[in-house]
Amino acid sequence: MKVRFLGGRTSIAVMGVLLAGCATTTPQSGPSFFVTSTGGGKGADFGGLAGADKHCQTLAAAVGLGDRTWQAYLSTQASASTPAVNAKDRIGTGPWRNAKGVVIATNVNELHGDNNITKQTALTEKGTVVTGRGEPGTQHDILTGTQPNGTAFTGADDKTCGNWTKSGEGSAIVGHSDRNGNSPPPDGPSWNSSHATKGCSDAALVSTGGAGYLYCFAVK
Repeated sequence: MKVRFLGGRTSIAVMGVLLAGCATTTPQSGPSFFVTSTGGGKGADFGGLAGADKHCQTLAAAVGLGDRTWQAYLSTQASASTPAVNAKDRIGTGPWRNAKGVVIATNVNELHGDNNITKQTALTEKGTVVTGRGEPGTQHDILTGTQPNGTAFTGADDKTCGNWTKSGEGSAIVGHSDRNGNSPPPDGPSWNSSHATKGCSDAALVSTGGAGYLYCFAVK
């Protein structure tokens, strides 16, 4: 963009508008996706979606990304009083970049299709790699409660640890951040819908290869 300096207060005002525009768009080019580096401390119980979002926001703020709005990639199941929530509807429109600036998907359709989520790109907010399958202390199970297409499960079976309020009995669907490990066909090793956990406690999540981690996306 070329700017002509005309002098006087008018040119100063114009430059102010241009600089303000740059300030509002710059954050959008920064990191907008990460795997949490820690769990919430109570297994799969985050106090619901709001608590999970707060966990994402807190970790983002700790690395200087608190100026964006972060939400957890989680679905919830319908109850007698509340409708289901689809994870894919909670994360904005993309594109999403990891802590190193690598694009993992440009839009929602690509995210749930041919995305760029791998062990090397599914980084934490600190830019670190999540321990993968076959390594000591595997932590690649990421809580989602979600079908491969990003939508909530139907039916009575618990797929979300009581909509993210249970830390004992129950179960939740997880994905594999390293895209490694078995999943029911035809999905194969899935980043967002690989298998169910053995329970909702920290110990149960660890026993199936996780640590209560979440995927976090910047929605704006």
